[in-house]
Amino acid sequence: MTATDPKLTALASGWAALSLLHAKIETQVERALQSAHDLSVREYSLLDVLSRQTEDEGGHLQMRQVADAVVLSQSATTRLVTRLEDRGLLARYLCPTDRRGIYTDVSDAGFKLLKKARPTNDRALRKALDTAAEDPQLAPLVAAVRTLNQP
Repeated sequence: MTATDPKLTALASGWAALSLLHAKIETQVERALQSAHDLSVREYSLLDVLSRQTEDEGGHLQMRQVADAVVLSQSATTRLVTRLEDRGLLARYLCPTDRRGIYTDVSDAGFKLLKKARPTNDRALRKALDTAAEDPQLAPLVAAVRTLNQP
């Protein structure tokens, strides 16, 4: 394969389009969440992921699982958790069955903020996708995103 191979070029073009779509969406959602709720996209994502935990056996996520869910390294996730904990949006406590484990839960204040921020996130996401759909290069990707997880 050479650098001018059509398959390689198509693959690279597809990846570039996907990266562009991600950047456009993240930028628009970030602006909306920051201005309305003083939250970054990563902070919102972390609150959202942690809000879906349950008290059932195995219902709490380990830090590694949280890091994977918010697409950050474990150390970056720990720093993010600390920032949100300092703001009173999260609380950490020791696992009752394994003293080495630490759980992180969304606080009442975190749930209230998340409830206010969800419509902002959803509106910004829809608007970003609508705008991106107008670009012929991005339109197929937008269509694919919109059909994911549809019943």
